[in-house]
Amino acid sequence: MNRRDILRGAALTGAAAVLTPETLWAAAANDWTLGIADVEADIAPTGLTRIHGRAPADLTGTLFRNGPAKFRRPGGAVGHWFDGDGMVRKFQMADGQARMTARFVDTVKRRQDTAADAVITPGYGTASGPGARLGSADDANAANTSVMMAGGELWALWEGGSPTAMDPVTLETRGFKALSPDMKGMPFLAHPRVEPDGTVWNLGLAGKRAVVWNLSADGALRKAEVITLPRAGYMHDFTATERSLVIILQPWVQEGMSMPIATNMVWRPELGTKVLVLDKNDLSKRRVFELPPFFFFHLGDAWEEADGTIRFDACIDKDPSGTAANGGAIVRGEFLKAPPPRRAMITLRANGQAELAAEAVSAEFPRSDPRFAGLARRYSVHLTNERPDRPLFQSVAVRDWKKDRDQVFDFGARHLVEEMVFALRPGSSAELDGWLVGTTLNLDARATELHVFDARHVERGPLVTWRASVALPVTFHGVFVGA
Repeated sequence: MNRRDILRGAALTGAAAVLTPETLWAAAANDWTLGIADVEADIAPTGLTRIHGRAPADLTGTLFRNGPAKFRRPGGAVGHWFDGDGMVRKFQMADGQARMTARFVDTVKRRQDTAADAVITPGYGTASGPGARLGSADDANAANTSVMMAGGELWALWEGGSPTAMDPVTLETRGFKALSPDMKGMPFLAHPRVEPDGTVWNLGLAGKRAVVWNLSADGALRKAEVITLPRAGYMHDFTATERSLVIILQPWVQEGMSMPIATNMVWRPELGTKVLVLDKNDLSKRRVFELPPFFFFHLGDAWEEADGTIRFDACIDKDPSGTAANGGAIVRGEFLKAPPPRRAMITLRANGQAELAAEAVSAEFPRSDPRFAGLARRYSVHLTNERPDRPLFQSVAVRDWKKDRDQVFDFGARHLVEEMVFALRPGSSAELDGWLVGTTLNLDARATELHVFDARHVERGPLVTWRASVALPVTFHGVFVGA
């Protein structure tokens, strides 16, 4: 059933004139829409119910996750999944038990839309509404994409504006984080790259210019340098080796600066894909590689081999007509039947040649053992098995690049599976010796579930599963913080 069908049915009953976005949404029969339903208020701390299994005795820590959780108001709805109000979820695990709380990020955007009782703040795919005030990018900052720990604070991230500092204990919003007085309000991508010692690298985009951020482990600014890119284009993620930053410039080119952001983007496949490699110690030292055109949101950690070859995995589409466009459709309760992103390995040779090896395996949200970020590694973790009749994935996979082998656990068609992150086994230094921790939305139970896997034996299924008493919409990214 789509929006037109609902309206037609309402008209036959004489009710069309009183329909609101909320009642339209409630009338949609596709139960996967639970994954993008509205949350009306913060969720107080509460214990989770253990469904099966037993938690590892030495697993203690907190999984923080971030994602949009409010999409519709009586005065209208967002135009894209990426524009919902950010809500940070906190899952604490200790002594075999788990607790959860969730809190909206108190942003200018959320306050403005709440006061208007309508979605008026523009965004990635949402047009400006009556009364919207946009003095800076942070007035549109949804703080809804990812999280990171820095200096005892939890930062909620959005790719077009400043980090938003939060109290990691209470999830109270402290406000936008100014990394330096002269760089206040400059963008800070939602995908920072964190070295094993905690050093942070990130980018902030402004057309053909970008800020390269370098922070210490406590979030203090080491340096911020402005560079010029070969072209202005959409970038959600980048990657890095121990010595280099690797920036992929896909041919989804920005041809304007207005909002909604997506309306300025034009697919130009004839331009191909450029890969810009920068020396971390001297950003003026750069190399540019050429690859065929492809679209992407997410990249795996990169590494550099002894001969200078750089390798990293990526989740790619042939163009933005599938993954990017679906974010607008699913907010309306629709699904564009487009192929899901596929797993690929990208190789940048020391002689300047580049190779793209795309596979048939569907893949999204790649992660790896953070102790090996930027270093040679053997494993990747990602989601897989998107169904043809609805969006989002139903399985988690661990890729062994050395053995050319995949382990997969399939939750089944009745789960919407979210990104899985790595949790270190205390005292271990071997790659992937620990756990994968993540959440799913169980459509039958209408509840969010928390799962823990042995990272080296994912195919055996969760070691333990807890269930919340509520269903929270699907998130984007998270981080595990050990005790």
